[in-house]
Amino acid sequence: MSARGAKWTRRGLLGASASWALALSLKPSGMASAESTAQNARPGARARPNIVLFVPDELRADALACYGNPVVRTPHFDRLAKMGTRFESCHVQFPVCGASRCSLATGWPTSVRGHRSLYYFLKPNEPNLFRYLRQAGYDVFLFGKNDVLAPETLADSVTEWRNPRNPAAEFAAIDKPQFPNTMLLPPGGDRRGTVDYAVIQLAIQVLERRQTERPFCLFLALFEPHPPYTISADFYDLYHPSDIPSLAPPGLPRRPRFHAALRELSGLTQLTDAEFRKVRAVYYGQVSYSDWLLGELVEALDRTGHWRDTALMVCSDHGDYAGDYGLVEKWPSGLEDCLTHVPLIARIPGGTPGHVSPELVELFDVMPTCLDLAGTKATHTHFARSLMPQLHGSAGDPQRAAFTEGGYNTYEPQAFEPIIEGLYGPKTRLQNEQPETITRCASVRTRRYKYIARPNDQSELYDCERDPRQENNLFGDSSARAVQEEHERRLTNWYIDTTVFRPRSGIRAVPRSSTALPSSSASRRWEPPRSLGTERFHGAGGRFARAGVAGVWWARMRILPASYSSADSTPTSLRRPCSRISSRRCSARVRRRAASASRMCAMSLARKGRSARKVPIPPVNSSTRTAPCAL
Repeated sequence: MSARGAKWTRRGLLGASASWALALSLKPSGMASAESTAQNARPGARARPNIVLFVPDELRADALACYGNPVVRTPHFDRLAKMGTRFESCHVQFPVCGASRCSLATGWPTSVRGHRSLYYFLKPNEPNLFRYLRQAGYDVFLFGKNDVLAPETLADSVTEWRNPRNPAAEFAAIDKPQFPNTMLLPPGGDRRGTVDYAVIQLAIQVLERRQTERPFCLFLALFEPHPPYTISADFYDLYHPSDIPSLAPPGLPRRPRFHAALRELSGLTQLTDAEFRKVRAVYYGQVSYSDWLLGELVEALDRTGHWRDTALMVCSDHGDYAGDYGLVEKWPSGLEDCLTHVPLIARIPGGTPGHVSPELVELFDVMPTCLDLAGTKATHTHFARSLMPQLHGSAGDPQRAAFTEGGYNTYEPQAFEPIIEGLYGPKTRLQNEQPETITRCASVRTRRYKYIARPNDQSELYDCERDPRQENNLFGDSSARAVQEEHERRLTNWYIDTTVFRPRSGIRAVPRSSTALPSSSASRRWEPPRSLGTERFHGAGGRFARAGVAGVWWARMRILPASYSSADSTPTSLRRPCSRISSRRCSARVRRRAASASRMCAMSLARKGRSARKVPIPPVNSSTRTAPCAL
């Protein structure tokens, strides 16, 4: 825990230097002057609402009072639900941050392009919501962590990206191991000293700027209530463990391998029910803190007069076990509702207040909904549906199902998380040392049932009306055979309809002239600050090399531009050191740098008497050959 109360996770650890570099490279461009904005704005553009996306990380739907939680106090979420539409059953496409957000921004299931890891974000040749909005005349601000766009995609997709996090100051937050590993830390800091509060302040600065004719989109990527489970003292002790309703019990029969393996490796088998309730109580405190932040944002919208012309959406990328099944945090192949069911609440100007939509929807429906609000359409093939009818009081599709994918297999080692010591040590070690615990899976959720297919592990089937906590696995039971076959068929048909299609020929990034760098930008290579120097990055961080990820990040960071301003239209290549060579040679250069950096990491480990661990890859033969992932 830093002095400002911020926290650090493995994604931040792995992307620390990349995040730090990009925060410098994408210097705040501010807004264009009123004169230039008026010239660029389309006729009637101001009739379109501003769009604000408030996105807490790891927020499960049943943690909000408006979704039926009897303990948690979330008055601002509840008020927003009364003023807009609350979607009762929204499910994500993947239970991990980056993959889920890539789906949200594209309307694609994970299997379309294989964005199923923490290190593979949207490329310039792939569509995304933010670029569509910019092309439609919006100023797009991404504040907070970037778990969706590759570094080279930022320039033509956002007007400004700022991440208030200070990686060097926060490195130690998760570096200390625990046993048992509950991810529960003591309280600390002030409610106004967190990264999330700084993100809200950045948003308020945009709201308070001089009025222009150009609409804006704010994507607020918040951290809370993501583990570690800790928050300022006034929220940490807001709920008492004895007031927490019973949790889903551990040790249930016919569960996937990771349940027992992760509990054993983390020491969670030693915890009592009261200790798991304490984890949940602090998690609820983090949720109430997110609610307070939402209140700060809504107050600023009202004070600045933007409430009447702004659409506000609240959603999350996935949920959290928070003690259910004797587990904490999440797992890449965990597909229980506590991980896939997230809140989705939206209020738009002219929308129907107090509407509840009970039909199933999917998180990536946010993408076409935002485009409809902006008066534009996606030009790529996608599978999301606009929610505008429900926002105006109409019913959704009662026959719709939600589909979620998870996990990865040993033939895709690039998707595995590298081993990191500290709070994430047990999770990262388990998936690397026992990769059979994280194999691919997929689920289909209908109004009553949830079916989870695990070809290499225990499949699952639950009657969610009679068993809302999903404790009794019906898979293989003769009494549920017809239901199982129907859901198997539905999942198969969905894969046939959506997996790996040829892109439309016209889909490409915006013209290079609009992906601009200032003509004065030097083509220098970014180097880490002293606090993130080679010794620290590879010594405390030599661990990353075990999965070969450090080299890729290091090579990517070293070709970033010195600065970026969206107002400059000078046609300069984004990858400036490679601007005069072909894309094939540029890719070769990146690969060489990645290989060189990986060798340096391996040498560093060798000097310390350690060897790099590799994910085992089975030999490919006629009996094990699998269709390649479309990357």
